[in-house]
Amino acid sequence: MPEARALMFALLPLFAGCQLFDVYQAPTPATPAVRLQGELPLEQGRLLLQPCGEKRRLAVVADAASTLRRDAESLRANGQGGLFVDLLARPQASQQADLDGELSLEQVYRLQGEGPGCNEPGFDQLLLRASGHEPDWSLGVGDAGLVLLRPDQEPLALPYLEEQLPNGSFSLSSEANGQRLELWLTPQRCVDDMSGAVQHLSAELRLNGEVQRGCAYFGGARTATHSR
Repeated sequence: MPEARALMFALLPLFAGCQLFDVYQAPTPATPAVRLQGELPLEQGRLLLQPCGEKRRLAVVADAASTLRRDAESLRANGQGGLFVDLLARPQASQQADLDGELSLEQVYRLQGEGPGCNEPGFDQLLLRASGHEPDWSLGVGDAGLVLLRPDQEPLALPYLEEQLPNGSFSLSSEANGQRLELWLTPQRCVDDMSGAVQHLSAELRLNGEVQRGCAYFGGARTATHSR
């Protein structure tokens, strides 16, 4: 009997190890988020994405999709039918036979009913685009510098410095050719007051002391998880 008891105690660590092995499971690697663009139809109450140049149909899910749905419905109510969306999401399988997958939405860069959409020139080399109205202005940013466009004025091309600020904000600044330019950007939902387009950054342009406000979004060369 003492021998049996000694054997039982000797085997306890082995049993414990087996139980621990059964309970522990290696975590499944998270699917990386990808940036996608395309049309955003609403079918049978489902918000779908048909990526640019593809026939796939992907359902947009997650809590953040409710805001995207409201924005899409608002643009459609104002007569803008075909909508273009630019977003960051994690792909996953779908249980619905008529779909090619689902997207767990993480970030909407922009939603618009007007503009070049899938055919935006130079998008892959673009780090940032900002624009505003009254007066109209548009600013494109790349690795080599920035270019400010304004009606009836020559394009203003300048080098710049970028500074990261708290809460995800950042600024671009330049002092060259007798010009002082600053662009302040804040991660905040921004609605273009002319077109109704929704973008993920609010922008404030300061040029030689004059302040203009607008909206902005990351270009194809930059995402929410990649800074210059």
